[in-house]
Amino acid sequence: MDKLKVLISNRQKEIKIPTGIRMLIRRCCHAVLVQEGFEGSAEVSVSFISNEEIRLLNEQYRNKNTPTDVLSFPLGENMKFDVNEDTGAYMLGDIVISAEKAFEQAELYGHTIQREIGFLTVHSMLHLLGYDHEEGGLEALKMREKEEFVLDKLGIARDKSYIV
Repeated sequence: MDKLKVLISNRQKEIKIPTGIRMLIRRCCHAVLVQEGFEGSAEVSVSFISNEEIRLLNEQYRNKNTPTDVLSFPLGENMKFDVNEDTGAYMLGDIVISAEKAFEQAELYGHTIQREIGFLTVHSMLHLLGYDHEEGGLEALKMREKEEFVLDKLGIARDKSYIV
């Protein structure tokens, strides 16, 4: 991988985003691309939004009228991405994270907000690269293994079960 540009924005006011989260997000995005052997430069955007905004997006794009933790909007298919003509970088897509849900889930699962946001970022980056878990089975298992491998490499491996 050459260069990675991660555009991060906070479009919500409900939750204060802790110091260091932006660097964590950049590290997670980079780690996924390295793990997947991505070649070339890349751009991705990550936005923190409110539960209400993510609920609206979830309803609009997935027909689910409920807030969710994260949504991914890939700009490519089958590893074919649009190219930013100014930079020559592949535009991978957009990730939106509900800050409220991330904090709720960190508490629910008994781990840090850094672990939760790291997981959501890695999960979404894999979606941007074409991985999917909606059908369950082997594809979901493969995606979860990749998530945990990357998070382990970053030093934020899961230390508790996701089963409550």
